[in-house]
Amino acid sequence: QIEDTTGTAKALLVRAQDVPVYVEYGQAQLGIVGYDVLREKSPAVAHLADLRFGSCRMSVAVKATSPYQSSLDLRPHGRVASKFVHCAREYFNNLDLPVEIIPLYGSVELGPITGMSEAIVDLVSTGRTLKENGLIEIDVLFESTARLIANPLSYRLNTSELHHLVEQLHSSILSTV
Repeated sequence: QIEDTTGTAKALLVRAQDVPVYVEYGQAQLGIVGYDVLREKSPAVAHLADLRFGSCRMSVAVKATSPYQSSLDLRPHGRVASKFVHCAREYFNNLDLPVEIIPLYGSVELGPITGMSEAIVDLVSTGRTLKENGLIEIDVLFESTARLIANPLSYRLNTSELHHLVEQLHSSILSTV
């Protein structure tokens, strides 16, 4: 735990995937987490603000030498590797394209390289990692930025204080952008 100099606030440093859990269960009143985590986990939290930093995108990528130019070119029941299983499944279900989602939680890029999968769904910032692994983006599921979230009960009980905090954050962010 980290405490501020006035002793009025404490902060926890936890894994991104755990932020919404701490907030949802009331162990933290507020949290900052990527939109990608919120889409993947669907926690019961109040979404207060898009903080407009940490930009990246959730994308479908394939080997640069593959014939695929869009997700719709993938063959039915093909394999897609991702650590974002829910986001990947939702995306392909919305396309009405049945695929097998292979859960991988590290080096997802190896899926197509080793032949385990035809494609991956992963976060892309600059595209450098994809390029280094001979992969290209063929579709973007959604854009992701850092978001301010709150425990729903804390939000209802402290609405005016939290609105003031959100306004201060927006002012700070706008002055740095």
